[in-house]
Amino acid sequence: MLPISESFQKINRGNNYRGYICGICFYMPKDNSIKSVLIVGSGPIVIGQACEFDYSGSQAARSLREEGIRVILINSNPATIMTDPMMADKVYLLPLTVESIEKILDENQIDAVLPTMGGQTALNLCKEADEVGVWQKYNVRMIGVDVAAIDTAEDREKFRQLMGKIGMAVAPSHVANSILEGKEFAQEIGFPLVIRPSFTLGGTGGGFVHGKDDLDEALERGLKASPMHEVLVEKAVLGWKEYELELLRDSADNVVIICTVENLDPMGIHTGDSITVAPAMTLSDTAFQEMRNKAILMMRSLGNFAGGCNVQFALNPDTEDLIAVEINPRVSRSSALASKATGYPIAKVAAKLAIGYHLDELKNQITQTTSAYFEPALDYVIVKVPRWNFDKFKGGNDTLGLQMKSVGEVMSIGRSFTEALQKACQSLENDAVGLGYYGKSLMKSAELLEYIKIPKWDRIFRIKDALMQGVTVKTIAQATGIDRWFLFQIQKICDIEKQLLKHTLETLPEDLLKEAKKNGFGDEQISKIMRNCTESQVYEKRKALGITRVYKMVDTCSAEFEAKTPYFYSTFE
Repeated sequence: MLPISESFQKINRGNNYRGYICGICFYMPKDNSIKSVLIVGSGPIVIGQACEFDYSGSQAARSLREEGIRVILINSNPATIMTDPMMADKVYLLPLTVESIEKILDENQIDAVLPTMGGQTALNLCKEADEVGVWQKYNVRMIGVDVAAIDTAEDREKFRQLMGKIGMAVAPSHVANSILEGKEFAQEIGFPLVIRPSFTLGGTGGGFVHGKDDLDEALERGLKASPMHEVLVEKAVLGWKEYELELLRDSADNVVIICTVENLDPMGIHTGDSITVAPAMTLSDTAFQEMRNKAILMMRSLGNFAGGCNVQFALNPDTEDLIAVEINPRVSRSSALASKATGYPIAKVAAKLAIGYHLDELKNQITQTTSAYFEPALDYVIVKVPRWNFDKFKGGNDTLGLQMKSVGEVMSIGRSFTEALQKACQSLENDAVGLGYYGKSLMKSAELLEYIKIPKWDRIFRIKDALMQGVTVKTIAQATGIDRWFLFQIQKICDIEKQLLKHTLETLPEDLLKEAKKNGFGDEQISKIMRNCTESQVYEKRKALGITRVYKMVDTCSAEFEAKTPYFYSTFE
């Protein structure tokens, strides 16, 4: 065996060292040269960028302060948790501008800036500050991500070139900086097209173009929305299935997939306006493995990046061909959803990765014994349903598309998709009682079939109405592009409802009541279906039969290791 002095190799990593003794790799954890960090918030709560980023910023501030790092935070929105004086060492309620950043750097000794917790607003501001030399002037490092990675992910042309370089397929596309340039390419590839502005959030300025009459207006809108005056003109893959993967990566290039989210709606609707399900329900194992490998390849190709990231894919339902839609080198709305869905604190861990920790050096917050270097396994189903408020936006177009229009969302947890979907619908505060509006007039089947071809906020309810009237799953699948598996699950809800309609409370069998509760039917919903009883009477009957809810723990390890997190959901399984 070599003497330790001969076998030790020091590799400088800031003020830390990475080395090898007797073939065993060891790491010193965080970068101790970082004593203070500036966190950039997301600004005002607007459609497309809401309180999900408040959650991320708050988690990051707490995570860094745990490490003894002084946290300075800037946000223009005082109505947030992150701007509470207790959250950071110093809070600045200032406009999110380069001038405000300079003022803060003048007044404080700041070692690093974390731009990945404030959504697209924070990324754009930090990039702008870099371009005018602010970070270099004050000797401030950007941690978590660098400008090159931001550019690669957000600049549509650079993203397209990178995907070609790593062998990842994308839809045929071309970057345009003028209306004329966009029109020339549109003539080459034909319609339908997608217009995607660079460096925007929530699909702002984006949209579909189905014919040449709408092209000029769509290009002009997209170019105005992009701070770079740049749009991607892309062939539309309408009807393909859409998936989103949440990942974490550390500076040693370790990558984990935290959550795989499937959109119930096909491509063509912004993911923020889509009903989404986790884990993915309709993926074959081969397609999932390819998607997983491609997502890791894409994330590793970004260069200097350590933290949370989400990757979006489109999948051809007939051939399982896969194309990359985009990659976001920051925590996002979906990261907040994935954190709540899995119990894995993505923003908290991402902040620690940004200051140099590796995934295997951090403790799993759920088990408190294993490391954070693991991929959650779920034994429950998550359903997210967006919440719209078109009544307050008179004259607004309620057809859903590339530009996000929802003003919030609900997330439910159940032991099955049917239970989780009905629980989510009960939480929407829009008069829905589970998956239904009972006692309201219904359209006829032919009218319903035409209605559900156009994606609107209430399409899921109208699909259920159509199934209740005898329209087949195959017909609805052809009209909407929604996978048949989801439609068969909604058919199951309809079948239970039809059985309930045959009974009074007195004749209602115990097995049917138990089946209804397992599939998410609320007491009020059952009473409205049967019409001869009240909610309290249904409650008393099921209680007398011993049909009561139980509480299960949100456990990222599917009980393989003991979970310590006091985070529960109710179910009738």
